[in-house]
Amino acid sequence: MTDFDPAQHRMVSEQRWFEDFKLGERFVIPSRTQTSAVFAAFQTASGDTHPIHYDVEYCRARGMPDLLAHGFQTLVHTAPGAGLFPYIIEESLIGFLEQSSRFLKPVYAGDTIYPALEVTELVPGRSTGVVTLRSTVFNQRKELVLEGMQKFLIRKRPS
Repeated sequence: MTDFDPAQHRMVSEQRWFEDFKLGERFVIPSRTQTSAVFAAFQTASGDTHPIHYDVEYCRARGMPDLLAHGFQTLVHTAPGAGLFPYIIEESLIGFLEQSSRFLKPVYAGDTIYPALEVTELVPGRSTGVVTLRSTVFNQRKELVLEGMQKFLIRKRPS
């Protein structure tokens, strides 16, 4: 018999509160190559069946080198849960308030993308604060392919 406790089977990081964040602080999200499996998974989840995302010959006939990733397929890789951010705010997170993004360059099948989040604004309130993160995704050619913003309402440290 073991002393295994499923509640203890999780990533652990030091708990952070609103006042613990610093402007310019970065949260790197693991890189990911956009394989045919990623395309298929996104198609299943989104229900989007347009051939520009799933028919390589359709894409090539229109001058593209391979399947074109849906913008949301690229955006989904900026989900904070793919990195450490949600683990450090487990006790302080109140909510995810807002998200916006701009799709700057195409992402094709076979591209490797490198997402990251960076603290760009800290707006304190009485007992909470809003942490604004700039979301970026670069490709293997060092091109910025997505830029956006995410806002979170975070509790201040309890007294």
